[in-house]
Amino acid sequence: IGFITMDPQTLFVPQYLDSNLVLFVRRGEAKIGAIYEDELVERRLKIGDIYRVPAGSAFYLVNIGEGQRLHLIASIDTSTSLGLRTFQSFFIGGGIYPTSVLTGFEPETLATAFNVSVDEVTDLLTRQQEGPIMYINDDTRQPPSLWSKFLQLKEQDRLQHLKRMVEFHGESKDEENEEEGGGEEKAWSWRKFLSSIFPRDDRRDDPRREGRRDDRRWRTGKGPDSYNLYDRHPDFRNDYGWSVALDESDYEPLRHSGIGVYLVNLTAGSMMAPHVNPSATEYGIVIRGSGTIQIGYPNGSSAVNAKVKEGDVFMVPRYFPFCQISSRSGPMEFFGFTTSARRNRPQFLVGRNSVLQKMLGPELAAAFGMSNETTIRELLDAQRETVILPSASAAPPYIAAKKQQQEEERVEDERIEKVTEDLRQ
Repeated sequence: IGFITMDPQTLFVPQYLDSNLVLFVRRGEAKIGAIYEDELVERRLKIGDIYRVPAGSAFYLVNIGEGQRLHLIASIDTSTSLGLRTFQSFFIGGGIYPTSVLTGFEPETLATAFNVSVDEVTDLLTRQQEGPIMYINDDTRQPPSLWSKFLQLKEQDRLQHLKRMVEFHGESKDEENEEEGGGEEKAWSWRKFLSSIFPRDDRRDDPRREGRRDDRRWRTGKGPDSYNLYDRHPDFRNDYGWSVALDESDYEPLRHSGIGVYLVNLTAGSMMAPHVNPSATEYGIVIRGSGTIQIGYPNGSSAVNAKVKEGDVFMVPRYFPFCQISSRSGPMEFFGFTTSARRNRPQFLVGRNSVLQKMLGPELAAAFGMSNETTIRELLDAQRETVILPSASAAPPYIAAKKQQQEEERVEDERIEKVTEDLRQ
């Protein structure tokens, strides 16, 4: 799981990864540009949007929110990674920092491939020093940065520049294309690229160019769209909260990543009933409020009983029973991913439609050491709700108060014990 935070008017420079990304917009607005089937696809992303970037696909991100920071949560699927580290970024754009993958070639090789001089190549690859996330200069009183100019180019020009920066080495490997008449279209003059990035006239200061980005259509290309979780009707809702689960049947791009997505909102004091995920591990983050996560070991002991708050990350292994409990001080909302793109069918251990309810009979009664099923039926029927349950006595801050009470009782017991011991002496 990864996090991307960007200030207003910043760019996450073009790159590709050795891992699949599934992005969730937690806060702010973004524009994403990515190569999809040899076409530049641009989408505007808002709060709640899900978007997938395949491994090896060049992409960039721009924070387009007015005066608002952009916060993204990402699932990083490393099944296609090189194994060099958790995942590996290959920056296309860059210079001194970050270093572009192009600098791995000899300057003469690049000059030949780009059809420009060595000095021009050196100039191109030594300008950028602002880091992977850089400010886009919209102030025409100062020289525009390289990538702010890139974003001002027409859609087709941006596509060609991005594609060629990834695949420049393929231009010279097949000269037969030129003989067949396709050479003019396939050949790419990097002198044009450099002149578009570093124009030699004053057009860059033309005030008529200001605001062009705001006038452009946000949606370009025929690639996949994003999917908004907040626009989706909840899969489950009652008076105590709601939940949404997204799988490959809802959003086809998830099929290629093997990742599912979920979003849960619990009202103050309510709990997600104890349950088991038989088909996937899940990992998530609390994005609003606070509460408690409880996870059990297969042997019946407690694996985790932890308070969580906004920003805390948790992971639940496949098959392990668990529940989430919202604090009584307010609602808790958490978002996360599952390690399967197929529909998740959690098995609830408690509640009206629980596994115990469905197995109710003499066998279950015997398993709990009861001579008949009447007693256990009364116990199970006491809970009328399902999935998300009403205010729990286990909900914080009750737990804190209970611990404080237990500590006070312990101190009092020790005091009485000491007094008793003194009297005996």
